Amino acid sequence: MSSGSQLLAPKQRGSLTGRAAVLVLVFALLVLTLAVPVRSWFAQRAEISGLQANVAAARERVAEMQVLQERWTDPAFVVAEARRRLHFVLPGEVGYTTIGSSAQPGAVPEQAVSPGSWYDKLWTALDQADQLAPTTSTR
Repeated sequence: MSSGSQLLAPKQRGSLTGRAAVLVLVFALLVLTLAVPVRSWFAQRAEISGLQANVAAARERVAEMQVLQERWTDPAFVVAEARRRLHFVLPGEVGYTTIGSSAQPGAVPEQAVSPGSWYDKLWTALDQADQLAPTTSTR
C-alpha cells in the first residue's frame, strides 16, 4: 500500500514554476531597460526646475534694473545722487562733510581694504607683537 499511496498523492511542486520564473525574468528586464531613461527623465525635470528658477530670478533682476534706469532719467534724482555720492554743491552753496568718531577724512573703511599677501600679514603681525611686548623689569 505504501507504493499505491505514493501514486495517489499529489505531486509536490517547487515554489517557483516555469511561468513564474519567466514572468520574473521579463519584469527584471523591463525594470533594467526602463531604469536609465526614467532616471534621465527625473534628472532633466530637476534641471528644468532649476533653470526655471534662474529665469524667474533674472526676470526679477531685469525689472529692478528697468526701475533703476527710469529713476536715472529723472534730472532731480541725478542731482540728488551727485550730491550724496560725490558731495557736489551748487554754485554759491557751502559743502560740509561730517566725520564720524571712527573714520578719518579720505580713509578707506576697514572692510573695503583687500587682504594683503601672506608676508604683509606676517610683517603686520610682527609689528603688532613688538608693540605689545611686555616690558621686563630687573631687580
